[in-house]
Amino acid sequence: MTDDLAALAASTETELAAAADLRALDAVRVGVLGKSGALTALLKGLGAIPADQRKERGGAVNALKNQLEAAIEARRVVLDAAALDARLATEKLDMTLPPRPAAPGGTGGIHPINRTIEELTAIFGSMGFKVVEGPDIEGDWYNFAALNIPDHHPARQDQDTFYLPGMVDGRRTVLRTQTSPLQIRTMIGQEPPIRIIAPGRTYRSDHDATHSPMFHQVEGLVIDRGITLGHLKGCLTDFLRAFFGIATLPVRFRSSYFPFTEPSMEVDIGWNRKTGELGAGTDWLEILGSGMVHPRVLANCGLDAREWQGFAFGMGIERITMLKHGMADLRPFFEADTRWLSHYGTSPLSPATLHEGV
Repeated sequence: MTDDLAALAASTETELAAAADLRALDAVRVGVLGKSGALTALLKGLGAIPADQRKERGGAVNALKNQLEAAIEARRVVLDAAALDARLATEKLDMTLPPRPAAPGGTGGIHPINRTIEELTAIFGSMGFKVVEGPDIEGDWYNFAALNIPDHHPARQDQDTFYLPGMVDGRRTVLRTQTSPLQIRTMIGQEPPIRIIAPGRTYRSDHDATHSPMFHQVEGLVIDRGITLGHLKGCLTDFLRAFFGIATLPVRFRSSYFPFTEPSMEVDIGWNRKTGELGAGTDWLEILGSGMVHPRVLANCGLDAREWQGFAFGMGIERITMLKHGMADLRPFFEADTRWLSHYGTSPLSPATLHEGV
């Protein structure tokens, strides 16, 4: 190595040893290997050297370049390790601190529909009811005929019901219009006494701010000996007061008609028409339908009405959810907006239990 190359190697090694951080190291690298660096100038000057000396000189300069690049990289490894040690010594993570709050809409939650189903299950579960489930696609017999719904009933019309191409026992299949078919399936498949609720999806050809082609209902059924209207009124009054959290909620039972119950009753709750406040004012709001199970329905399921009596009821889950939370529009329930869910949703760590006053 010639004197000028040896001097460049020595000065670079001195500067590398003196470089205390990565910024100083980069300055040394640029001063040697950059576009205007000392070694780069030597490489550019090879063209002025006589041809018989150029090969030897070029080999020496390239060897020095490789040597300096290796030295710079070795120094970089040392400085990287020192910088990491310094960060570890000064930066600490306190594992006892609570996590930072997530941005609005950034966390998930239990959908209000699912939350209401949990609350229904908790309330009726405390009364001895069990939950049953069944198919969304039903035959005409389970959905209509066994429930004493005649062929001319409006619910059977195409403009109200989603019929499917398939046939069962010579009749068309249908997307269930209520969860009442589960009452029929239970009475056929289980010996009384029976005490069930049947929450689930239902389908009707209707769509506006308060109706959807797919919605949720919960139906209830009690079959036993000696069941009376008094049992029905007590059960539903306790449920409505527990669900809405109003111990003195006014509840009224009003005569009505349903093909599958006799007698039939609409159930109203007290509210204020002007303010929308439940349990206040002198107005009444219809909330659900109910009644004593019709003897023909019992007979269709193989039960003797002289021995077994029962009551049934049904309500829209979206409807009671909207009333409880003061919602005016049904459509956001199905729009998958996380901002809406962050407002109306419930923490998964907060289960619906009677200890919370449900």
